[in-house]
Amino acid sequence: MRDTLAAAATELGLELSDTQLDQLLAYLALLQKWNKVYNLTAVRDPAQMLSHHLVDSLSVIAPLQRHGAPARLMDVGAGGGLPGVVIAICCPGTDVSCVDAVAKKATFIQQVAAELKLPNLHGVHSRVEQLKTEPFGVITSRAFASLVDFTSLTRQHLAEGAIWMAMKGQHPADEIAALPADVEVFHVEQLAVPGLDAQRCIIWMRPR
Repeated sequence: MRDTLAAAATELGLELSDTQLDQLLAYLALLQKWNKVYNLTAVRDPAQMLSHHLVDSLSVIAPLQRHGAPARLMDVGAGGGLPGVVIAICCPGTDVSCVDAVAKKATFIQQVAAELKLPNLHGVHSRVEQLKTEPFGVITSRAFASLVDFTSLTRQHLAEGAIWMAMKGQHPADEIAALPADVEVFHVEQLAVPGLDAQRCIIWMRPR
Protein backbone atom coordinates (compact mmCIF):
# COMPACT_ATOMS: atom_id res chain seq x y z
CA MET A 1 0.00 0.00 0.00
CA ARG A 2 2.93 2.29 0.77
CA ASP A 3 4.38 1.72 -2.71
CA THR A 4 1.02 2.53 -4.31
CA LEU A 5 0.73 5.73 -2.29
CA ALA A 6 4.32 6.79 -3.03
CA ALA A 7 3.85 6.13 -6.75
CA ALA A 8 0.59 8.11 -6.81
CA ALA A 9 2.25 11.03 -5.02
CA THR A 10 5.11 11.03 -7.54
CA GLU A 11 2.62 10.90 -10.43
CA LEU A 12 0.88 13.94 -8.94
CA GLY A 13 4.21 15.79 -8.84
CA LEU A 14 4.51 15.72 -5.05
CA GLU A 15 7.73 15.24 -3.13
CA LEU A 16 6.59 13.70 0.13
CA SER A 17 8.99 12.70 2.89
CA ASP A 18 8.97 9.23 4.47
CA THR A 19 7.41 10.85 7.55
CA GLN A 20 4.56 12.31 5.47
CA LEU A 21 3.91 8.96 3.77
CA ASP A 22 3.88 7.30 7.21
CA GLN A 23 1.43 9.92 8.50
CA LEU A 24 -0.90 9.46 5.52
CA LEU A 25 -0.95 5.68 6.02
CA ALA A 26 -1.43 6.10 9.78
CA TYR A 27 -4.36 8.43 9.06
CA LEU A 28 -5.85 5.80 6.73
CA ALA A 29 -5.52 3.20 9.50
CA LEU A 30 -7.28 5.51 11.97
CA LEU A 31 -10.03 6.16 9.43
CA GLN A 32 -10.58 2.41 9.04
CA LYS A 33 -10.53 1.84 12.80
CA TRP A 34 -12.91 4.66 13.74
CA ASN A 35 -15.15 4.03 10.75
CA LYS A 36 -16.42 0.83 12.34
CA VAL A 37 -17.98 2.87 15.16
CA TYR A 38 -18.40 6.37 13.75
CA ASN A 39 -19.44 5.67 10.14
CA LEU A 40 -17.10 8.34 8.74
CA THR A 41 -17.20 7.05 5.18
CA ALA A 42 -19.28 4.62 3.12
CA VAL A 43 -16.10 3.17 1.58
CA ARG A 44 -14.94 0.14 3.58
CA ASP A 45 -12.31 -1.55 1.43
CA PRO A 46 -8.75 -0.39 2.35
CA ALA A 47 -7.54 -0.27 -1.27
CA GLN A 48 -10.61 1.75 -2.26
CA MET A 49 -10.09 4.05 0.71
CA LEU A 50 -6.57 4.65 -0.56
CA SER A 51 -7.65 5.58 -4.10
CA HIS A 52 -11.06 7.18 -3.47
CA HIS A 53 -10.08 9.18 -0.39
CA LEU A 54 -6.34 9.55 0.16
CA VAL A 55 -5.08 9.85 -3.42
CA ASP A 56 -8.20 11.79 -4.45
CA SER A 57 -7.40 14.36 -1.72
CA LEU A 58 -3.69 14.35 -2.63
CA SER A 59 -4.64 15.50 -6.13
CA VAL A 60 -5.44 19.00 -4.82
CA ILE A 61 -2.08 19.55 -3.08
CA ALA A 62 -0.08 20.65 -6.14
CA PRO A 63 -2.85 23.01 -7.37
CA LEU A 64 -3.12 24.48 -3.85
CA GLN A 65 0.64 24.99 -3.66
CA ARG A 66 0.64 26.66 -7.08
CA HIS A 67 -1.89 29.18 -5.78
CA GLY A 68 0.27 29.64 -2.69
CA ALA A 69 -0.57 27.46 0.30
CA PRO A 70 -2.27 29.82 2.78
CA ALA A 71 -1.37 30.46 6.43
CA ARG A 72 -4.92 29.39 7.38
CA LEU A 73 -7.27 27.01 5.56
CA MET A 74 -10.76 25.80 6.45
CA ASP A 75 -12.22 22.49 5.29
CA VAL A 76 -16.01 22.75 5.58
CA GLY A 77 -18.18 19.71 6.15
CA ALA A 78 -14.91 17.91 6.68
CA GLY A 79 -16.42 14.60 7.75
CA GLY A 80 -13.53 12.21 8.27
CA GLY A 81 -11.04 14.91 7.32
CA LEU A 82 -10.87 14.81 3.54
CA PRO A 83 -9.10 16.78 2.19
CA GLY A 84 -8.26 18.73 5.39
CA VAL A 85 -6.09 16.11 7.13
CA VAL A 86 -4.22 15.37 3.90
CA ILE A 87 -3.55 19.10 3.41
CA ALA A 88 -2.33 19.42 7.01
CA ILE A 89 0.12 16.55 6.49
CA CYS A 90 1.40 17.74 3.10
CA CYS A 91 1.48 21.48 3.90
CA PRO A 92 2.89 21.72 7.44
CA GLY A 93 3.10 25.51 7.15
CA THR A 94 -0.68 25.78 6.74
CA ASP A 95 -2.95 25.81 9.80
CA VAL A 96 -5.98 23.64 8.91
CA SER A 97 -9.39 23.77 10.63
CA CYS A 98 -11.72 20.88 9.76
CA VAL A 99 -15.22 22.11 10.54
CA ASP A 100 -18.17 19.72 10.86
CA ALA A 101 -21.62 20.02 12.41
CA VAL A 102 -21.35 16.42 13.68
CA ALA A 103 -19.49 16.29 17.01
CA LYS A 104 -18.03 12.79 16.60
CA LYS A 105 -16.44 13.76 13.27
CA ALA A 106 -14.72 16.79 14.83
CA THR A 107 -13.61 14.54 17.71
CA PHE A 108 -12.08 12.11 15.23
CA ILE A 109 -10.07 14.93 13.62
CA GLN A 110 -8.79 15.96 17.07
CA GLN A 111 -7.75 12.35 17.68
CA VAL A 112 -5.89 12.27 14.35
CA ALA A 113 -4.10 15.53 15.21
CA ALA A 114 -3.03 14.10 18.59
CA GLU A 115 -1.93 10.66 17.36
CA LEU A 116 -0.07 11.94 14.29
CA LYS A 117 1.39 14.91 16.21
CA LEU A 118 -0.01 17.51 13.81
CA PRO A 119 -0.08 20.84 15.67
CA ASN A 120 -1.46 22.54 12.52
CA LEU A 121 -4.64 20.38 12.43
CA HIS A 122 -7.85 21.17 14.37
CA GLY A 123 -11.24 19.50 14.51
CA VAL A 124 -13.95 22.10 15.04
CA HIS A 125 -17.51 21.13 15.99
CA SER A 126 -19.81 23.85 14.68
CA ARG A 127 -22.23 24.77 11.97
CA VAL A 128 -20.07 26.89 9.70
CA GLU A 129 -22.54 29.80 9.63
CA GLN A 130 -22.38 30.01 13.45
CA LEU A 131 -18.59 29.73 13.70
CA LYS A 132 -16.64 32.52 15.37
CA THR A 133 -13.05 32.47 14.13
CA GLU A 134 -10.24 34.37 12.44
CA PRO A 135 -10.60 34.57 8.64
CA PHE A 136 -9.02 32.05 6.26
CA GLY A 137 -6.92 32.43 3.10
CA VAL A 138 -8.51 29.40 1.43
CA ILE A 139 -11.82 27.68 2.19
CA THR A 140 -12.28 24.24 0.69
CA SER A 141 -14.92 21.53 0.61
CA ARG A 142 -15.32 18.06 -0.86
CA ALA A 143 -18.84 16.87 -1.49
CA PHE A 144 -20.18 19.31 1.12
CA ALA A 145 -22.94 21.26 -0.63
CA SER A 146 -23.88 23.06 -3.83
CA LEU A 147 -21.53 25.87 -4.86
CA VAL A 148 -24.22 28.42 -3.97
CA ASP A 149 -24.60 27.05 -0.42
CA PHE A 150 -20.87 26.54 0.01
CA THR A 151 -19.99 30.13 -0.91
CA SER A 152 -22.91 31.79 0.89
CA LEU A 153 -22.39 29.86 4.17
CA THR A 154 -18.65 30.52 4.32
CA ARG A 155 -18.22 33.97 2.80
CA GLN A 156 -18.00 35.66 6.19
CA HIS A 157 -14.87 33.59 6.93
CA LEU A 158 -12.84 34.69 3.88
CA ALA A 159 -9.81 36.86 4.55
CA GLU A 160 -8.98 39.81 2.29
CA GLY A 161 -7.99 38.42 -1.13
CA ALA A 162 -8.97 34.87 -0.12
CA ILE A 163 -10.36 32.19 -2.46
CA TRP A 164 -12.67 29.18 -2.44
CA MET A 165 -11.46 25.77 -3.63
CA ALA A 166 -14.40 23.41 -4.20
CA MET A 167 -13.66 19.77 -5.05
CA LYS A 168 -16.23 18.36 -7.44
CA GLY A 169 -16.72 15.31 -9.63
CA GLN A 170 -18.06 16.13 -13.07
CA HIS A 171 -17.97 19.74 -14.22
CA PRO A 172 -20.92 21.28 -12.30
CA ALA A 173 -22.21 23.59 -15.05
CA ASP A 174 -25.65 23.99 -13.45
CA GLU A 175 -24.16 24.89 -10.05
CA ILE A 176 -21.81 27.43 -11.63
CA ALA A 177 -24.69 28.98 -13.56
CA ALA A 178 -26.66 29.32 -10.30
CA LEU A 179 -23.93 31.32 -8.51
CA PRO A 180 -24.77 34.94 -7.65
CA ALA A 181 -23.19 37.78 -9.61
CA ASP A 182 -20.83 38.65 -6.77
CA VAL A 183 -19.04 35.28 -6.92
CA GLU A 184 -16.53 34.83 -9.73
CA VAL A 185 -15.35 31.42 -10.98
CA PHE A 186 -11.84 32.25 -12.16
CA HIS A 187 -10.64 28.74 -12.99
CA VAL A 188 -12.06 25.24 -13.44
CA GLU A 189 -9.17 22.81 -13.04
CA GLN A 190 -9.53 19.23 -14.27
CA LEU A 191 -7.78 16.68 -12.08
CA ALA A 192 -6.32 13.31 -13.08
CA VAL A 193 -6.35 11.07 -10.01
CA PRO A 194 -3.97 8.08 -10.25
CA GLY A 195 -5.84 4.78 -9.89
CA LEU A 196 -9.26 6.44 -10.03
CA ASP A 197 -11.32 6.18 -13.19
CA ALA A 198 -13.63 9.10 -12.47
CA GLN A 199 -14.03 12.75 -13.36
CA ARG A 200 -12.67 15.21 -10.83
CA CYS A 201 -12.21 18.96 -10.89
CA ILE A 202 -11.55 21.96 -8.67
CA ILE A 203 -13.78 25.02 -8.94
CA TRP A 204 -11.70 28.05 -7.96
CA MET A 205 -13.81 31.05 -6.92
CA ARG A 206 -13.45 34.46 -5.32
CA PRO A 207 -15.77 37.28 -4.33
CA ARG A 208 -16.12 40.01 -6.93
